[in-house]
Amino acid sequence: MNAINTEKAPAAIGPYSQAIHAGNLVFVSGQLPIDPITGSFAEGGIKELTRQSLTNMKHILEAEGLTMNQVVKTTVFLAEMSDFAEMNEVYAEFFSKPFPARSAVAVKTLPKNARVEIECIASEL
Repeated sequence: MNAINTEKAPAAIGPYSQAIHAGNLVFVSGQLPIDPITGSFAEGGIKELTRQSLTNMKHILEAEGLTMNQVVKTTVFLAEMSDFAEMNEVYAEFFSKPFPARSAVAVKTLPKNARVEIECIASEL
């Protein structure tokens, strides 16, 4: 196992890695919509927040030489399921066919009271 770390994404806020490379897979930890430069949530609504979470994920994958096209599974955590349609619009900008498998769930609370958090698994193959 190798930890992946990049300054282009926010640092982990606890005892975990931004991502772990194990075998042919990369497991990216849940990405909050934090701008790594300011350390604050991206400004705007759920679209801007989703874009920031996915951009953070993209930068982490790029640090390991991977692209969003190599993502095989994502999990989207939403504080409000009413944000699903707008999140989905932005999500579609980051992926193309064949789209990764995905779960999307509403949760009671996310770290730092975020509205969205997204994690993924990517494959080198």
